[in-house]
Amino acid sequence: MTHTTTRRHFLQQVAALSASVALTRTAFAANDKIQVGIVGLGSRGFNLLDAFLAQPDAQIVALCDVHPLHHRDQPWGKGRQFGLTPAAEQVKKATGTDPFVTPNYEDLCARDDLDVLVVATPDHWHALCTISALKAGKDVYCEKPVTHLFREGQLVIEEIAKQKAVFQTGSQQRSDPLFHQALGLIEAGRVGKLQRIEVGLPGGYPEPQGDTAITDIPYGLDYDRWCGPAPKLPYMRARHHRWWRGHTAYGGGVLMDWIGHHNDIAQLSLGTKGPRRVTAVGWEFPETPVYNTPRDYTIACEYEGGVTSTISNANTQGVKWFGDEGWVYVRRGKLDASNADWLKELEKPSGPEATIPHARNFLDCVKSRETCIAPAHEAHRSITPGHLGYVSSKLQRPLNWDAEQELIVDDKEADALLKAVAYREGYALEG
Repeated sequence: MTHTTTRRHFLQQVAALSASVALTRTAFAANDKIQVGIVGLGSRGFNLLDAFLAQPDAQIVALCDVHPLHHRDQPWGKGRQFGLTPAAEQVKKATGTDPFVTPNYEDLCARDDLDVLVVATPDHWHALCTISALKAGKDVYCEKPVTHLFREGQLVIEEIAKQKAVFQTGSQQRSDPLFHQALGLIEAGRVGKLQRIEVGLPGGYPEPQGDTAITDIPYGLDYDRWCGPAPKLPYMRARHHRWWRGHTAYGGGVLMDWIGHHNDIAQLSLGTKGPRRVTAVGWEFPETPVYNTPRDYTIACEYEGGVTSTISNANTQGVKWFGDEGWVYVRRGKLDASNADWLKELEKPSGPEATIPHARNFLDCVKSRETCIAPAHEAHRSITPGHLGYVSSKLQRPLNWDAEQELIVDDKEADALLKAVAYREGYALEG
């Protein structure tokens, strides 16, 4: 596989996946199970816990979280339980064995019996957990966005190549047949000459999403460790479970939460490493000091060949391609087009291969050592317009981007801002 997945190669890969699933399960049925560890056991971590428990050739043997028990954004005792304790109970119930539990991800990396680390932490921990696991010889499944900071993404990609590791990004729309069909329509030229793309993402937080009172740390939570390499902001519920991404200390807002989904599909359709020019337009921030990520945002992108895109919460959520002969639109659960006949021509997936679990593809590639359907280098490039948007908004100017060299052209100030990494004392990304 070349370093950049082309549209046509991706579609061919997708077409072959259902067959590879059946072959792999048969070929490895008698072999030992892949030993899995998970770090980060909030809502998304539990989703991945379920996903890997459902795979017959995976065994969850180790869990990590700095919060033994919580209820996400709900008051104590209300709603579903999350954290290390209920996760261990779920594994014990499903497998009959007690997993190893720890608040320190380093303990998982040090285990010789662990093949895979699943990273489902808040974004600011992605790079450290991933790189540590890679250096320890593990393969990694990491949630999107693959990293919090641009430079982190570059270093993750370098370490994957150095270790010859298998890596899957949790951009699960790449394993959704509906998005495959949309890409197929674009690949077949149904819209004619492609002119522009609208990438629609949800809006950011306009106001605090929880209690803003600065309080004592909840019982059992190691908040200093939860903050890790990021600034240790005063604890409040409005900036913790679920809502942490509203502040750039921990995440990139709803923009960076979703750009790795819909812009990933949009950019994949272009078969490119990225835009050549990026401009932040009309960014509006919430009045509350609790958050500093945009409430409303548009990122205008220009690509080689004249295609333009907007990534914006003003667009309808999903991806919409416009050409001189019509349009195609896709989001989760819906595919539409300006010509209904295009949709009638599509083959409707059916049977167990209709949806290829993202975790399944990862495990198959762990065994075959092939590239996963959502590799790190493409995940990094898919979110790069978001990183550039933040820089453009801060400096209030357009940015010319060399996607091949990953360099903001003729603007040293902007390039330095893009690649800055400022970790809290005691934490280091390199060395």
